[in-house]
Amino acid sequence: MPMANYRVVLHRSEEGFSVSCPGLPGCWSQGATEEEALANIRAAIQEYVKAAEELAHDQESRVIDVAVA
Repeated sequence: MPMANYRVVLHRSEEGFSVSCPGLPGCWSQGATEEEALANIRAAIQEYVKAAEELAHDQESRVIDVAVA
C-alpha cells in the first residue's frame, strides 16, 4: 500500500489521549500517551482502509490511486 497522509484530531482526556480521523468516519483510537495514541491510530487507519477496499472489491470494480493536493 502506498504511503498516505491523514489528518487526525488528538484530544487529551483524563485517561490519556483519544484520536480520530475525520476523513474516515468511525476511525478512532486512544492511548495512555500521545505517542501511543498516534501509533494506535496509524494501525486503525491501515485496518480501516484495508477493510474498505475489501468491501468495495468485486469483479466489476477496482481500486485506483488518485493524487490529491
